[in-house]
Amino acid sequence: MLITGIKALTFDVFGTVVDWRSSVIHEAHVTELRVDAAKFADDWRAGYQPAMARVRSGDLGWTSIDVLHRRILDELIEKYKLTGLTEAQKVHLNRVWHRLDPWPDAARGLSLLRRKFICATLSNGNVSLLIDLARHGGLTWDCVLSAELYRAYKPEAKVYLGAAATLGVKPEETMMVAAHKGDLLGARKAGLKTAFVERALEKGPGGGADIGREDWMDVYAKDFVDLARQLGAAA
Repeated sequence: MLITGIKALTFDVFGTVVDWRSSVIHEAHVTELRVDAAKFADDWRAGYQPAMARVRSGDLGWTSIDVLHRRILDELIEKYKLTGLTEAQKVHLNRVWHRLDPWPDAARGLSLLRRKFICATLSNGNVSLLIDLARHGGLTWDCVLSAELYRAYKPEAKVYLGAAATLGVKPEETMMVAAHKGDLLGARKAGLKTAFVERALEKGPGGGADIGREDWMDVYAKDFVDLARQLGAAA
C-alpha cells in the first residue's frame, strides 16, 4: 500500500545506512590490534547505549558521540591491555566512526528517494561525524541533522520533533527510517511515520538482529532500493 502525505525522510545512520561492525573489524586488523577484532567491535558498540543513558539521565552533561566513543575506547584499551598505542593512534582509531562504509544499497537507494522526498540524517552521531561519513561513502543528503542540534539523544521526542521543525514539515509528514525498532517506536510516539529497513547482518552472522515485521510499522523494506519502490520513488 502506497503511503501518502510524506514530505521528508529522516534516517538513522549507524547500522541503518552504514555497516559499523565490518568497518570497525577492518580497522582493528589494519591497526594490527592484538585482539579478537569482532569481539572488540561488538564491545565498543555495546558501550554506546549505556554511555548515552548517562547523558539522558543527567548523570553526565551534554557529551558528543565522538567524546563518548573515546571514553568507551579508553575503557577497552585497559580491558584488552593495549598499552602500546600512542595518543595519535588512539585519536585515529576513535575516528574510525567517521570512516564507516555504507551498505551496498545505501547510496543508490538514497539517490532514488531524493527524487521525491527531502532526505536527512537523524543520528545520535555528531554533525562533523555525519558529514565525514557522507563524504566517505558518497552519500548525498539534502540536510545533515543530528541529535547534537537538539541537545538530546534518541529516542527522546524532542529529537524527532526538532528535526521535523528544522525541515519545515509536520511530524506526520515525516518518516523515520531505521533498522532499529526502539528508534522507530520513539519516532512513532512523537507522531512520525516509520519505515523499518532490514539489516540482518548488522551484528554479524547469527548476531541476533531484530528483523521481524511488526503491525505498527508503516513500511517494512528489505533495503533502501526496496524502500524507494514502496514509497513510489522508483519503478
